[in-house]
Amino acid sequence: MVRGLVVLGGSSHPKLTQTICDHLGIPPAKIILSKFAVGETRVEIIESVREKDVFIVQSGGGKVNDHLMELLITISACKTASAKRVTAVLPLFPYSKQSDIPYNKVGAPLSRIPKDVGKQASYTFDSRPQTPNPDQQESTGLGSKGGSEGLHKQLNGLSLGRHNGNTNYHDLRKRERRMTVESTQSDRSDCPEDDKSNPSSLAVNRVENATAHVAQPPHFEPQRGYKQWVAQAGTLVADLLTCAGADHVITMDLHDPQYQGFFDIPVDNLYGRHMLRKYIQHQIPHYQQAVIVSPDAGGAKRATAIADALGMPFALIHKERRPTQISDRQNATMMLVGDITDRVAILVDDLADTSNTITRAAKLLKKEGATKVYALVTHGVLSGDAIDRINHSALDKVVVTNSVDQDEHCSRCPKLEVLEIGNVFAEAIRRVHHGESISVLFQYD
Repeated sequence: MVRGLVVLGGSSHPKLTQTICDHLGIPPAKIILSKFAVGETRVEIIESVREKDVFIVQSGGGKVNDHLMELLITISACKTASAKRVTAVLPLFPYSKQSDIPYNKVGAPLSRIPKDVGKQASYTFDSRPQTPNPDQQESTGLGSKGGSEGLHKQLNGLSLGRHNGNTNYHDLRKRERRMTVESTQSDRSDCPEDDKSNPSSLAVNRVENATAHVAQPPHFEPQRGYKQWVAQAGTLVADLLTCAGADHVITMDLHDPQYQGFFDIPVDNLYGRHMLRKYIQHQIPHYQQAVIVSPDAGGAKRATAIADALGMPFALIHKERRPTQISDRQNATMMLVGDITDRVAILVDDLADTSNTITRAAKLLKKEGATKVYALVTHGVLSGDAIDRINHSALDKVVVTNSVDQDEHCSRCPKLEVLEIGNVFAEAIRRVHHGESISVLFQYD
């Protein structure tokens, strides 16, 4: 029995909360989670948490936005109720995939251009002209082709010419002025004598006629190469948890380890690789002859850690992106680096959302001569049509943890197998509560 400890469970994964409480030997705290008719989240804590060590278990799967808002309100309610310390236990951290989108090596995603424009023009990825050597001639700059005036004409005609053919910008302005003058003269000749004597009515007629005949401005379209920067959702979630009052965060297998640096509070990032390693040792026959495969370069470090611990060979799937134009950035070819002929291939990854990566990797592995393909994933989100994609893929078995509720997924996918992680989080909670070191949870020898 652990004293002074309160475990609150959110609505995202009640079974995991119950498993953690069973290992700790305490019942889950009573809490009311509901919604108003307008859709706002309502949280009411029944038990007293004054001067208690509170742990709130809430995963990031399912309805992520509702669960995140529920977690923030629960943290704030505990801090308002004078809780000694509030720890957010997040088996799957929400928005962890959007931590470094604006800062990756390829820059922000470029806006897609119309297909007809792409066929007529050739693209270059050079951002600035080359600096001339000392013996070369300097660039002419604005000294040629009309100087700055010619440059302004080209820029104005670039957007207007797309809609009006070869119509020049100055010709369009002259046409608008001529139409305005003609309409004003016709109104002046048609109006009666009593209206001519009233200057205010003449001014109103001129403004109305002028605005009626002025052409509408052209529709704005971004030029080729315009960068559309995306929001930093990962940093925002870290700030929200801190501002809500969280004193500590416990999570598992962050998609990007640098996410820990976004917090000003302690963050314990547990690893699920030891459970995957034990599964390989006890459930896969003759695992020494199998090959650990990373489905992309980002997960190579995670896969090599398991391969080195078990003394197994390692292979890598390389995604090669060589687009012919900007709209083809997502069309990547996959290339296998390593030998898996007549061997069992074990794909290791941290997160499977749509399962597009692991299913394409399994198809490539079977094509290269693998006899059987396993996929070991820590967080099996499996959103959208991921279950149907797995059922029709070359994967023989997919092993995930219950960081996300897998009841519905197991009923639809016979290839799915679930590992329990409640005992790992229960031990982490017990050690944090008693002030013990949790480094033993990071040792896998």
